[in-house]
Amino acid sequence: MNRIIFVVVFYFFSISCTNSNSFSRQLKSLTNNEQKPALNFAALKQKAKKAFTYCKTNKLNTEFALLINMGMHSGLNRFFVWDFKKDTFINSFLVSHGCGNNSWSSDDSKENPTFSSVDGSHCTALGKYKIGERGYSNWGINIKYLMHGLEKQNANAVNRLIVFHGWDAIADEEIFPDGTPEGWGCPAISNTNMTWMDNKLKNEKKPVLMWIFNQK
Repeated sequence: MNRIIFVVVFYFFSISCTNSNSFSRQLKSLTNNEQKPALNFAALKQKAKKAFTYCKTNKLNTEFALLINMGMHSGLNRFFVWDFKKDTFINSFLVSHGCGNNSWSSDDSKENPTFSSVDGSHCTALGKYKIGERGYSNWGINIKYLMHGLEKQNANAVNRLIVFHGWDAIADEEIFPDGTPEGWGCPAISNTNMTWMDNKLKNEKKPVLMWIFNQK
């Protein structure tokens, strides 16, 4: 038995020796026997169908939308770039949510975020947003997009300075069972992924829908 354990641990060490954080996560998952949850693609597809109807009705971009399921563990890719023509997502990322009363940059609420639109709550607000003006950011790759709340529950997003931006602290790939660092309510992604998103967003003629929801 001891020999088996040694072989398993040595295997994880050998493939992760260049990335201690990755090795630490793999070992933690092994010892805690945590299984990575599977993506509910059918439920995501249903949400995308509703998003397309909304975009068509409200004269938003009908090429693609940004769907964020905050009901998923924050160490999983839960930000989906949904292509309406292909009827599937063409990319997916880690994304932060607001820390609320927890410590900034922690992952204390990685499984159960608190949501609010109250200014100063440091929470993410659920609902549909219209991606707005591109501008300078002090964070990440120095680019941000304003987020205009389209519903009562997120209508004060601009006043709260809630924007879409990159953040150095966020990884490019999934980090489950760890969670993504939590900010003050903005949906932030990694700098690499923000560069990809910026290239896709900056030349769009019609506003793009971002829908933040909480579906378990």
